[in-house]
Amino acid sequence: MMEGMIERKTLLTTPARLARRLLPFPPRGSHGLPDTLPAFAVAADAITCLPDPAAFRRALLRMIAQATRRIVIVTLYLQDDDAGREVLEALHAAKARRPELQVAVFVDWHRAQRGLIGKHKSEGNAGMYREFARRFGDGVAIHGVPVQNRELFGVLHLKGFIIDDAVLYSGASINDVYLARHERYRLDRYHLLRHAGLADAMAGFVQSYLLASAAVRRLDSGAVLTTRSLQPAIRILRQQLQQAHYAAPLESPGPREVAVTPLLGFGRTDNTLDAMLLALLRDTRERVILLTPYFNLPRPVRQVLGQLLRRGCSIDIMVGDKTASDFFIPPDQPFTTIGLLPYLYENNLRRFARAHRRHVDAGQLNLYLWRDGDNSYHLKGLFVDDDVAILTGHNLNPRAWSLDLENALLLRDPAGLLQAQHRAEWVALRRHATRLSDYRALESPRNYPPEVRKLLKRLKRTQLDRLLNRLL
Repeated sequence: MMEGMIERKTLLTTPARLARRLLPFPPRGSHGLPDTLPAFAVAADAITCLPDPAAFRRALLRMIAQATRRIVIVTLYLQDDDAGREVLEALHAAKARRPELQVAVFVDWHRAQRGLIGKHKSEGNAGMYREFARRFGDGVAIHGVPVQNRELFGVLHLKGFIIDDAVLYSGASINDVYLARHERYRLDRYHLLRHAGLADAMAGFVQSYLLASAAVRRLDSGAVLTTRSLQPAIRILRQQLQQAHYAAPLESPGPREVAVTPLLGFGRTDNTLDAMLLALLRDTRERVILLTPYFNLPRPVRQVLGQLLRRGCSIDIMVGDKTASDFFIPPDQPFTTIGLLPYLYENNLRRFARAHRRHVDAGQLNLYLWRDGDNSYHLKGLFVDDDVAILTGHNLNPRAWSLDLENALLLRDPAGLLQAQHRAEWVALRRHATRLSDYRALESPRNYPPEVRKLLKRLKRTQLDRLLNRLL
């Protein structure tokens, strides 16, 4: 999501208007779960947690090959690498087998048209999309969605692979490491929900708000317009998204069903997803499990977690070790400014652990660091008590809170039908995680590489570290 957003000049010369836009957050309102909440009643045995990236890749390719009616993929990016080409080839093959099949892919407009950070300048993933269209025809439509005028200000961060009457949901995008195409993997969460109404609602949102927008344009065919020429349409799209929602009924789950609510979040105010996340946290009775890849919690979330600790609730938070960040640069490789991010996040974690060291010592607050060789960590989501879970691509950071277009699936399960599945997922995630016994167990900033120490000192002196924690 954040790849390519930070260069030295940007870090040190961020304009004041951006600071005014992001600091501070608006006052916290009072949000509680309503007595009635739109939801689909989904059979518990129609919800499956897939164990790893390889299983996710196999399921995705199998479902594409078996599709008979529609394939709608919404993701941050579909990368020009082996995994991206494999998925794109599968989509074109499915279309060739069934010409009546509707196939559409939606990716972030900005991310699709630039190269990888630190690499030579290129036309980005869009070049691959056009290459495939020339080879196989334009039956697989790939659309670019410009949520903001610039990638720095926000991206399309919706998730969901809608194939016929099923939703394959993950925070993962499509590339080699997310799909474990070669030796390395980036761990995410992967869930398959088989329910026609839910699939229709998620596909319907794409049709009503994205495909119908003049700002959303094909990237695989025709002349690609400049972002500047689309700015009026982008402004209208933003206004529409701030009022948008998924169409869901008021279904009451039966004895063997779970209530599933698709949620949308966009903007700093009237953000349904953010409000629901806070409401769920505030209503915690006993325990919260929070997963985030980048320890950079929004202030409202930090405040609620502090309240929960004072109430005696148990909180488990799992983050990636800084070496498990997709931005970490090993010491034997040339350092670039993007490599500063894992150290910023580790400093955030150190401050949080130090502020709550009494709760850490008592075992009420458990901070887990995930690390598995040179693989990376990209988990997001919440478990609240034993009856609520959030599946999402939302990073639970200020950027997701106010800039990006996000979504989530809220699972309410008062009968505990998914309890065993959730517990098994949590046990599997902890297999490569270590509990942080004390904030001093983290590497001291005095031992950071010289380039990192220099940049951190400069950011702190100019107070840009606070701004970056809002932006990233």
